[in-house]
This record gives sequence, C-alpha cells and structure tokens, in this order.
Amino acid sequence: LSHGREWLALPGRHLLSIEDDDYPDLLRTVARAPLALFVHGDPSALWHPGVAVVGSRTPSPSGAELASEFAHAFARSGLAVFSGLAAGVDGRAHRAALAVNGGRTIAVVGTGPDRAFPPQHEGLQAQIAERGAVVSEYPPGTEARPGQFPARNRIVAGLALGTVVIEAALRSGALITARLAAESGREVFALPGSVRNPRARGCHRLIRDGVRLVEHPDEVIEPLAAVAARLGQALRSRLDAPTEQARPLPSGPPTRSDPDYQRLWQALDENPIPMDSLVQRSGLTAARLSAMLQLMELDGKVVAVHGCYCRKP
Repeated sequence: LSHGREWLALPGRHLLSIEDDDYPDLLRTVARAPLALFVHGDPSALWHPGVAVVGSRTPSPSGAELASEFAHAFARSGLAVFSGLAAGVDGRAHRAALAVNGGRTIAVVGTGPDRAFPPQHEGLQAQIAERGAVVSEYPPGTEARPGQFPARNRIVAGLALGTVVIEAALRSGALITARLAAESGREVFALPGSVRNPRARGCHRLIRDGVRLVEHPDEVIEPLAAVAARLGQALRSRLDAPTEQARPLPSGPPTRSDPDYQRLWQALDENPIPMDSLVQRSGLTAARLSAMLQLMELDGKVVAVHGCYCRKP
C-alpha cells in the first residue's frame, strides 16, 4: 500500500475508480469491467476513439510490417492505437503510432504500471506514458504473472471501438481479445495470411466465423468513422466542462413516464443492439444506459445477448 501511495504521489500518476466521471464509458460496458485503473499519463486518452491492434508475439516479417502500416495509418487518421505492450505485433503497433506527429497510443499492461514487461520495452513504455497512457488494473509493484495477461485483454478490447488481429495462432491471446471484443458488441477485423503460415490460422478461423476480412487500413477506419466522431464529441465535451457532475443513476426500475426510459425503450427493438448503437439512437451516455438496462433486465423487460440488448419477447 505504501508503494502504491508513493507511486500516485508522482506527477502524471492517477487512480480511476469505476465510479469516477473520468472512468471511460466504453470500458464500463464490458463484462467484468475493472473496478479501478492505475494510469500513468493522460487519463483523457482512455476516452479517445481508437482501435486495438493485436497479434503474434513472434510475427513473420510481413506480419510485423503490416502491424506498423496499419497502426501508422490509424494514428494518421486521428484514431488512437490500443495494444498490450507485448513483444511482436503489440510493440510494432505502439511504435508506429508514436512515429506519427500527434499520434496517440495507449498500452494496457499485465503488470503494475511501474513494471515493464518484457523488460526491453521499458523505454517504449516511458514514451507511451508521455504521449498517451499506460494503464493497469494491477497496483504498482505487481510483477508479471501468467494469468494476468489474458485478463488484461478484456481492457484492451473494452477501450477500443474495434479490434484488428494481425497474425494469430489458433491458441493465442489475440484470439481472446477478439472474442472479448465481439462479446462486447465491438467490431472485429482480421487480416488473411498464407495458408503455409501457422501464425495466420487464428485469423483464418475468425474470418470463417464471420469476422470482417480486411486488406487495407481504410477498411477499418471507414466503418468506425461515425462512432469515432460521436466518441470524439463526448471527449471534447468532457474537456470543455471538466467539473460537470454526472447525473445520478436511477435507484429503482425506470418508469414509463421517465423521459430517459422512453428514449431507451424507443431505441430498443426485437433485434439485439450493441451499446454503441444504443448511445447513438438514444442520445444517452453509456454509463446511464448501462445502469438503466441492468435494472430493466432485472425487471424482465430487456434481454442481454452477447453484449447486445433487445426487448424481451
């Protein structure tokens, strides 16, 4: 505890509770959202519209080049690049975003925010903290343990509007991130590879399962443009009004006379709808919607289906 307090006393260190206004709304909507985040860098970077770029720790030369090309294009378009600071595709993606003037990248680590893993990424981690943010659900001083890395993948997927998989074996953390993104109602994209490349088999499985095949960064940027614009506007509003108080959450099931209830009910139909679409349709914040939907689900009016919501038949 004393080490954590000392770390938080340093400049640029923050602790965000899930109850805080600065806690990113997108992350609130995922299953098992972390109750708190340790942030080294700019907390508002977590609100920035972005794409998760994930893949093999030992990519082929072409896979490494594609990770750099895609991440560079995303950063140039104004999207943030989220990844896990691992060796291989993750490191390539972070570096490519930093190479863009004004590029922003966020690293979600599986250790405490003051630990670098792999150790050779210590310098890269420091650069990311300066230009974006390094995020962890684990307190300062936490060393690397195997089970922590799969767990952090839900944060990578939850902060991003979509996830791009660049080379992944059939059993890999990248596929876990892709699954978690899909379960949260986010877009998932996969790059095809050679049938002779075992690192491409995970991507091929995703494509067979219905994930969008992409060959160019624009095929990711264009589908996300509208929702990115809305999230960007939300970020600008927060920066313009940093002291604005969050609306109180409902203490009981919303009533039919509640205007917010009416807006949400009209946004729902018999087809499962992801949270991002409900935000667009209703004009309500994801935090407000999440609380209302939970109460409506308990009241038997709404059903949750793989991170999406619909009226109960």
